[in-house]
Amino acid sequence: MKTLSLKAAVAAALLGLSLGASAKPLVVCTEASPEGFDIVQYTGAVTSDASAETVLNRLVDFTPGTTDIQPGLAKSWDISEDGKTYTFHLREGVKFHTTEYFKPTRTLNADDVLWSFMRQFDAKHPWHDKSTMGYPYFESMAMGDLIQSIDKLDDMTVRFVLKRPEAPFLRDMAMPFTSIYSAEYGDQLLKAGKTADLNSKPIGTGPFVFVRYSKDAQVRYKANPDYYKGKPPADPLIFAITVDNNVRAQKLRANECQVAVYPKPDDVPGIKADPQLKIAEMDALMTSYVAINTTHKYLSDVRVRQAIQMAFDKQTFVRTLFGEGNATPGVGPYPTTLLGYNHSLKDLPYDPDKARALLKEAGVPEGTSFTIFARNGSSPTNPNSSLAAQLLQADLARVGIKLDIRVLEWGELIKRLKLGEHDLAFYGWAGDNGDPDNFLSPNLTCEAAKNGENAARWCNKEFDALVSQAREATEPAARAAFYEQAQVIFLKEQPWLSLAYPRVFSAMRKNVEGFHISPMTNNNFATTQVK
Repeated sequence: MKTLSLKAAVAAALLGLSLGASAKPLVVCTEASPEGFDIVQYTGAVTSDASAETVLNRLVDFTPGTTDIQPGLAKSWDISEDGKTYTFHLREGVKFHTTEYFKPTRTLNADDVLWSFMRQFDAKHPWHDKSTMGYPYFESMAMGDLIQSIDKLDDMTVRFVLKRPEAPFLRDMAMPFTSIYSAEYGDQLLKAGKTADLNSKPIGTGPFVFVRYSKDAQVRYKANPDYYKGKPPADPLIFAITVDNNVRAQKLRANECQVAVYPKPDDVPGIKADPQLKIAEMDALMTSYVAINTTHKYLSDVRVRQAIQMAFDKQTFVRTLFGEGNATPGVGPYPTTLLGYNHSLKDLPYDPDKARALLKEAGVPEGTSFTIFARNGSSPTNPNSSLAAQLLQADLARVGIKLDIRVLEWGELIKRLKLGEHDLAFYGWAGDNGDPDNFLSPNLTCEAAKNGENAARWCNKEFDALVSQAREATEPAARAAFYEQAQVIFLKEQPWLSLAYPRVFSAMRKNVEGFHISPMTNNNFATTQVK
């Protein structure tokens, strides 16, 4: 059977031809290729959408469009009075996907939960060393230091015992890296010597069954007929990888895709005016920044980092890149709406003369060159990477610093950042659980610096201690106080050039229903349909 092109497949499905009269396809123009499908190896939002939000499920879910938690694969849970023991009661009868490469013999049980967590937690687990990327989220959040034990109480009950109370733990359990895999599938792959298949042929309990991935072109799924929440109305679901946001908009208008993620902010008014299209938008839990590699020559000096801040015309940058009202200039490491945001923080003033003086004081020669990495295409945290890099390049040139701009594909950018090859890098973060810790622990702690997730490679013991104390505190006021103090250190040390807190947009055809835009920018299409 010949493979249809994306355009032909969509046209055929819309006409009810080769894909079946009852098929209701949904094509989503996405902004980049997934790094893989074994989500525990990655932290990227694109990869999460392609795996955690489609193929996999977790014990706890977020209510669509919110940061509120609700039951997932666990139908309920109990928490001990001391806040250190969590007992999860699993949902009965949840089926794993049946594909050409895997036929499950049983439904979800506690063995699957243990397999999924012990793989990351226990160095002696037979799968622990099979990850080529390690377990960046699990490691950055120091979950190995937090968890004392994970026990199977019976086939449908799992108990987590923590070494200390951890305020965001339940929200953490709804994050992509806690996705539940099939232990039976894992055993099959291990026995066959095909452990790499976990990253290319995923199996889960999620709303969509993986069909195939055509690299840098599309990911194709079919609706899971046995999904425990009911078969999704979109079938098939196709992610059409479209790096350029202008091309995404063109495909949306031509009905080659029915949803186009992350349009350019200045395209939003035109989309709203089009009678065939509509926009979903909201203030997101998202921050845009430039990571400054604090281990590199000159950049290890806080005076140089301060000079970069003072040479940067942030107000003009945000207005040019995002347009009026689509982003707030950034100061701290996370958005103003989250617990403990320190509203007393003030940016260093835009002062090129002072910046030049600081560079001279730090012994930085005139004409010193730094490399800055930027991704190709666009994202909600950087709608025009090339323009962003050019604006910063021009600002720093005025104080005698040259920027060598290197534009990389998204997966290559992440790989090189983890290796620490950059001097500076445009980056961004979308919160995964609605808690401040999610911005700080994975991105700015010493543990995250070790595995390269902390792109600034910044390690400050006092900052780390405050973040740890905030995690352990149970009262919101106490947690907020620790976070406020941590942000003072962040601003003083300037490991990032904080850019903006953007709004998030998704564009779609008028006849698309059931899509819930998320403040955490994850895209889940389990309830989305084309009417």
